Amino acid sequence: MKRTRMVEFGVGLFVLAGFLGMVFLGLRVSGVTFQQADDTFVLNANFSGIGSLKARSKVTMAGVAVGSVESIELDPKWFDARVTMKLDSGLKDKLSKDTTAAILTSGLLGEQYIGLSTGGDPEMLEDGDTIRDTQSALVLEELIQQFVSNFSKS
Repeated sequence: MKRTRMVEFGVGLFVLAGFLGMVFLGLRVSGVTFQQADDTFVLNANFSGIGSLKARSKVTMAGVAVGSVESIELDPKWFDARVTMKLDSGLKDKLSKDTTAAILTSGLLGEQYIGLSTGGDPEMLEDGDTIRDTQSALVLEELIQQFVSNFSKS
């Protein structure tokens, strides 16, 4: 009887550890972060095409995650996608006005994220500013369509 309870207790601990591991992995994959609102600042960027970029996608600089995409909406004036990014406060007053933002793809599943590259301008971006130099997403379907149409003309 005692041995059965020990086995049941061990199995219960194993199942609980497995459940907690699955929750942890689910949160990591989904990109949910638990940052305080006061340790971030906001930048915007307009893109003519965002591909499959989504809210909560990561924002990187030199391959290091430095923030996330907060929201994506249509700019009513220019009809571009306006992307709002929350960045770590450590970058505040360190990103020059000529910083570039590009939508890049990583991994086999094609997860898209924003990559930032700094420039050499002595003036710095402030909280709420807009990054002017952007590179839109490379959409694989459009490339295939162009290749096929060019191949069929030959």
